[in-house]
Amino acid sequence: MIRASTLVFAGADFQRLQEHLFPGDGLEAAAILVCSRVANEGVKLLVREVVTVPHAECKRRSTRLTWPGDYIDKAIDIADQEDLSLVFIHSHPNGYEDFSDLDDESDREIIPPVFASRRSSHSGAIVHGSAIMLPTGAIRARLYGGSGRSEPETVNLVAIYGSDVFFFWDDRPLTANRPLAFSSQMTTELGKLSAAVVGVSGTGSIVAEQLLRMGIGQLILVDSDHVEPKNLNRILNTTPDHARNRDLKVEAFRSAASAISPNTDVIAVPRDVGCRIAVETVAQADLVFSCVDSEEGRHIADRLVRAMLQPLFDIGVTIPIRKPGGKPKIASIAGRVDYVYPGSPTLLDRGVYSAAGLRAEDLRKRDNGAYEQQVEEGYMPGANEEAPSVICVNMRGASAVVLEAVARLYRYRADANEGFNRSEFDLVVSENMEESFLDLSASDMLQLAYGLRKPLLGMPALEDET
Repeated sequence: MIRASTLVFAGADFQRLQEHLFPGDGLEAAAILVCSRVANEGVKLLVREVVTVPHAECKRRSTRLTWPGDYIDKAIDIADQEDLSLVFIHSHPNGYEDFSDLDDESDREIIPPVFASRRSSHSGAIVHGSAIMLPTGAIRARLYGGSGRSEPETVNLVAIYGSDVFFFWDDRPLTANRPLAFSSQMTTELGKLSAAVVGVSGTGSIVAEQLLRMGIGQLILVDSDHVEPKNLNRILNTTPDHARNRDLKVEAFRSAASAISPNTDVIAVPRDVGCRIAVETVAQADLVFSCVDSEEGRHIADRLVRAMLQPLFDIGVTIPIRKPGGKPKIASIAGRVDYVYPGSPTLLDRGVYSAAGLRAEDLRKRDNGAYEQQVEEGYMPGANEEAPSVICVNMRGASAVVLEAVARLYRYRADANEGFNRSEFDLVVSENMEESFLDLSASDMLQLAYGLRKPLLGMPALEDET
């Protein structure tokens, strides 16, 4: 994480909050955000529940609001069960972009009792806060620590991840307008963000390279594999020396990255994503790119982005081979990009992987040679190619997944983004297809905003991984 504090919403919770705070009558309204708290280099507050304060129970004016203490007590009871954080938020219908003197006075009355109610059995540095929302939906938030009487610190970033992505920064005017795609303003903002790339091989190395050259501020790379001679024709920045030395793929990339973009903080995690260290590191990212071949890798990504309210961009590329009459023939040259935002159907819901596939993969892992061969043939099933020459296809897929991220953050499409939750291409028949999944129910795989509490991602086995 490359900033001190972040407040994160799932898009559906943000929309419901905005509708409550701005019912159309021009009067202030209030709600309480119950948040999971993840502290590492900075603190992330993940909105788990929005407790709305009924309009009829408040004394509401256009510039002032009084609301009953019963709802504060209710939120404290919820928060105290799991040592959660509370953020008290109200609207500014007049569009005033900062906290008023009345807001400061209200915090001095509310925040100290909230800290005083905290159970002594809870450990760690707790924070609570307050926030305002403007009619555009723009949010400014601040956090209190310690006794609650110290001066608040403004939250650096308020992030909303839905079909579209919104960022509200502490050092920019509060507006719902986003930078122009591919502009210098986009580059500047990317320099303040962190992206994780899980799987740094044929496709992942190209995704990472694009993010690096676009100016991403922090790049987290997760891959446990070493460079081999058969990799050199499709993994960017690898050389025969890397293969001879069996260098880790993530370290080979980090070494090259330092010369390409010295201002980018590159974090190399030489582990599979299904271990505690990898999960905790990827949890710091603002954006997650899944470039893996394994069912387990996608399953971990599914759970992680629900737990941390992160947007997930998943890429798959394949060139299946058929042998009619014994003669090899390319059936398709296909790529798929899925965008999963918090609360939307998961990769499992969409059939990208399956429970049966997870079980079969686990069995194959016990025969490591067979498993590695199965992964290697993922590009060209049926071809038995050890070093397939697929870098041009990988580049097409990698470009598609990065462009999908740009579309969500900077909205260059003429059509609404919600229709592109999956994009597919087939170069053999020159087809492009899109799917929204708006009619598909999302499974309750893991509670949204679960955070990093135990068991990690709801999987006890991860607690034993190091």
